[in-house]
Amino acid sequence: MKQDIHPKNYRLVVFKDMSNEYQFITKSAANTKETIDVDGVTYPLIKVEISHMSHPFYTGKMKLVDTAGRVDKFNTRFKKSQEMKK
Repeated sequence: MKQDIHPKNYRLVVFKDMSNEYQFITKSAANTKETIDVDGVTYPLIKVEISHMSHPFYTGKMKLVDTAGRVDKFNTRFKKSQEMKK
C-alpha cells in the first residue's frame, strides 16, 4: 500500500441536520471551525441541510428547502459590503 495517502485529520465528527435537529457521529476529514458537546465529549460539528432523516426519498414526504433564499441574502449582503469598500 502507498504511504501517506490518507488524510491525517480523519476523526469522529458530528453531522447535524439543520432541518430537524437530527445529529449523528461518524468519521470524517472535513474541516470545520464549530464544535458541539455530545454526552460530555466535544466533537467538530458539520451542519448539513438534508440527511437521511429529512430527505424525501427516505421519508416519503415532500419538503421544500430554501437554499435559494439563503443564497440571495448572502449575495445582497456581499454586494453591500463591496459597495462600502469603494
